[in-house]
Amino acid sequence: MQLHDLKPRPGARNRTKRLGCGESSGHGKTSGRGHKGQRARSGGSVRLGFEGGQWPLYRRIPKRGFNNNAFTIRLAPVNLAALNIFDDGALVDAAALRAKGLVSGKWDGIKILAAGELKKKLTISVEAASEAAKAKITAIGGKLNLPADSGAKK
Repeated sequence: MQLHDLKPRPGARNRTKRLGCGESSGHGKTSGRGHKGQRARSGGSVRLGFEGGQWPLYRRIPKRGFNNNAFTIRLAPVNLAALNIFDDGALVDAAALRAKGLVSGKWDGIKILAAGELKKKLTISVEAASEAAKAKITAIGGKLNLPADSGAKK
């Protein structure tokens, strides 16, 4: 069997509705959109849950329960291989990573991940690091400074 022999199963694909192909086609003139109104216009549609301006259901029902999302700590991931752009013996912290363009945007901290190989002895001061990254950094002779209890998820 070759790639060009592959076909969808019978009945899996429906023909597309051909609009505007004459009145006798059943989809001519207004092309199934009815007469006038918002849905008949080009680009005229309403978002999901819109009730015509009526106070929508999701706002009428009271909020209940607790959501932990407001308290999550978002850590920017940085791979070990990316740290090779620093000079040997350099201090790598949040400011240095942002200056080199490895981290951008709004984050609560930085986590070093073990992807790739680190070839330089660096002093790394971040909020978190994976166990494999810690092992690789110390094996090459680098130093890792982590806060004692940052509250960050490991």
